[in-house]
Amino acid sequence: MMFCDRCGLPAAEGAHAACAAARELEPPRYCPDCRRRMKVQVVPTGWTASCVEHGTRKG
Repeated sequence: MMFCDRCGLPAAEGAHAACAAARELEPPRYCPDCRRRMKVQVVPTGWTASCVEHGTRKG
């Protein structure tokens, strides 16, 4: 099952248009694979988000 990386709800349930729009300006908050809250660090050149189970994502 995949989860929305902004709100943490199942990606297949409900509308996530607002989440997609917000994600253009901000980093993910939830791991899309396991729904765990990620540790996020924002720097002037981008961001990194780390899940304890699935590792780091960069943007």
